[in-house]
Amino acid sequence: MTNSIETRRFDTPDQALDMKEFGGISIIKMRDGTAGMRAVFEPGWTWEKDEKPLLGNPNSCPMKHTGYCIAGRLVVRMVDSNKETRIAKGDFFEIPAGHDAYVEGNERVELILFAAPAHAH
Repeated sequence: MTNSIETRRFDTPDQALDMKEFGGISIIKMRDGTAGMRAVFEPGWTWEKDEKPLLGNPNSCPMKHTGYCIAGRLVVRMVDSNKETRIAKGDFFEIPAGHDAYVEGNERVELILFAAPAHAH
């Protein structure tokens, strides 16, 4: 283990999901396997239309998300219960796998998402 501080920037990601005019996700990975993501979803973005095809068309999002909403309003729906939750600027959140989502209103949604290293699970 090293005692040096590691910094990364979302403008030079390790991976990017491009959702064309509806936004994208920049993914960075730290030495220990921790991942950070910056998601930008434009008005009109839906998980079904814009992200699902990039993930191989699963019935719902297969990932758990822990994050913070910087801007906008995102409506997240748990597919099994059909329960919707609104996430807005200033909210820290945890979303279980098995959801879909859409941007509510005319403001861009910006999120920072965190993922622990795989060996931590």
